[in-house]
Amino acid sequence: MELIEKYFPGLTEKQKSQFAALYDLYNDWNSKINLISRKDIENLYEKHILHSLGIAKIIRFSDRSAILDVGTGGGFPGIPLAILFPKVWFLLIDSIGKKIKAAKNIAEQIGLENVECKQERVEDEKAEFDFVVSRAVMPLPDLLKTAKKNIAKDQHNAIPNGFLCLKGGELQAEIKPFKNKVIIYELQDYFDEEFFQTKKIVYLQGM
Repeated sequence: MELIEKYFPGLTEKQKSQFAALYDLYNDWNSKINLISRKDIENLYEKHILHSLGIAKIIRFSDRSAILDVGTGGGFPGIPLAILFPKVWFLLIDSIGKKIKAAKNIAEQIGLENVECKQERVEDEKAEFDFVVSRAVMPLPDLLKTAKKNIAKDQHNAIPNGFLCLKGGELQAEIKPFKNKVIIYELQDYFDEEFFQTKKIVYLQGM
């Protein structure tokens, strides 16, 4: 929790208690199904929660924005972002039912009222959103192909609607098709921990 408050000092008491509750909830679910790496549970706040919140260093979603989290797994980046932005609506989707069941339960346990969790493939989701977010779920060209239809035309935020993807490693081949339309943000510019030295956020305006 200290790590979250270090980079997001303005949290309400409710937000602090919601973030604090995540460790026991994820620990419990992780003992039943493999939501995150077993050896990683001790690093939950750094490698999963703070990593997810990296998106909030790039954009502060305006109230009543709608966000689609594709391939959310156990709820990343959607659940941490939904805690931080209680007036923004989040739809978390994943094709694996047991992971969605876990994400839904965790969201309910901490009293998140701005989150819906649904088992489905992104190809089948018809609604429109201000942003599509994801965490290393698929290559950018594939995500664009399947979720381009979900980007709304009406703008409500400081940057144009589009895709915000948490990525790591070498990205040149993946972003090559988009040339000058991609902006890469280095998370090491925002977070001091060694883990973030290779982590990035790729922003692609809806096309």
